[in-house]
Amino acid sequence: MKTLFLHPPSFDGFDGGAGSRYQAKREIRSFWYPTWLAQPAALVPGSKLVDAPADGLTMQDVLPLARDYDLIIMHTSSPSFPKDAKVAELLKQENPRLLIGMVGAKVAVDPEGSLAASAAIDFVAREEFDYTCQDVALGRPLDTILGLSFRRADGVIQHNGARPMIEDMDQLPWVAPVYKRDLSIQKYFIGYLQHPYVSLYTGRGCRSKCTFCLWPQTVGGHRYRVRSPDNVLAEVRWIQENMPEVKEIFFDDDTFTDFRPRAEEIARGLGKLGVTWSCNAKANVPFETLRIMKENGLRLLLVGYESGNDQILHNIRKGLRTDIARRFTRDCRKLGIAIHGTFILGLPGETMETIGETIQFAMDINPHTIQVSLAAPYPGTELYKQAVENGWLKANEGLNLVNSQGVQLSPLSYPNLAAEQIYGAVETFYRRFYFRPRKIVELTAEMMTSWEMTKRRLREGVEFFKFLHLRNA
Repeated sequence: MKTLFLHPPSFDGFDGGAGSRYQAKREIRSFWYPTWLAQPAALVPGSKLVDAPADGLTMQDVLPLARDYDLIIMHTSSPSFPKDAKVAELLKQENPRLLIGMVGAKVAVDPEGSLAASAAIDFVAREEFDYTCQDVALGRPLDTILGLSFRRADGVIQHNGARPMIEDMDQLPWVAPVYKRDLSIQKYFIGYLQHPYVSLYTGRGCRSKCTFCLWPQTVGGHRYRVRSPDNVLAEVRWIQENMPEVKEIFFDDDTFTDFRPRAEEIARGLGKLGVTWSCNAKANVPFETLRIMKENGLRLLLVGYESGNDQILHNIRKGLRTDIARRFTRDCRKLGIAIHGTFILGLPGETMETIGETIQFAMDINPHTIQVSLAAPYPGTELYKQAVENGWLKANEGLNLVNSQGVQLSPLSYPNLAAEQIYGAVETFYRRFYFRPRKIVELTAEMMTSWEMTKRRLREGVEFFKFLHLRNA
């Protein structure tokens, strides 16, 4: 079947694509690569990947595509699903013979409800959906495809058996050739990464059990299944040879440093290739591993600190203490490794006092840049289940994660802490962290390194203030 993989039009600046760790409009306009769509696209010869939000495509731009394809597979998320279902309906009106399917965490955990929401959605793929999409594109009967839920001709929704997790990750084709073929890499921008960048996975799954984290609890699982170092390095070499404009490679595994000997082996290979790279890491990596990675091209670590309160870290099963995180951060500073730190407000156990602790903790450890998110109880996560059971969230409010403009909301509230207080604390956090003399001097010194960096930081500053204004509108 002639197949289109589509990240549909959504809120302006909304990054809900298959690659976003949380689906919302960012403080600074940012787009992650739609890696989870690029992977099945690489399995289907002649397919095409369209990322409408990154390309700035409207519904009027996308509608004519319906006439050119037999099959459209869309990525969706809990916040964007209502709009995505309407996109499916408009596409079906344009071409009634079109087969439309959806993938993503939302439909994986609620296949019945997703199919019932719109007759335009013919099927959804559950679990890891790469080979499920390939089977559909090959034209195999829907009732024979594992991991598929679909609407039969008589209107009845049928759920096929589960698809086993992929064990040999080297069998999956590379995503970088799909990026080069179908995407405009200059449009993918992340404030803390060098531009242009490329992100990819060297493995799937995460051994940590964080109650809020979306992908391991819905699609990837808690076993870290990895590609061989040779396979990873071969794709990086391909990027070097075929996408020479790329300045940095980001490994988007949930925790790239989980298997330290493997991370060190890949790092040494990257050092020989002479590439600049970064990755996700837990704030517990020992000094020696950090040293090896730094000596072999590591520039930055994206670190989820989440909270500066040990009880909250325990409540969310982070498997980390603040004293360990402090030591790790000191080690990174000693080695010259930059850190983009991420924090979450509104997790179970939060009070105004613990919010203050987290802000002070962030200022003490002083990562180069930060991201402050609101606790998002995505359906399918332990946090969502806890929130419903404890009355922090009503079950039918699970989709109210963003407002009408795609800005993240605070859906949780506690007996001693209202949602409005949590929401307002985000701006307080940002202002206290960034408007300190120490941080202003640090960022000003960075801007002095080049005119390009000056222009970039000034643009980001304008976008940041516009975002704060939008939150308060």
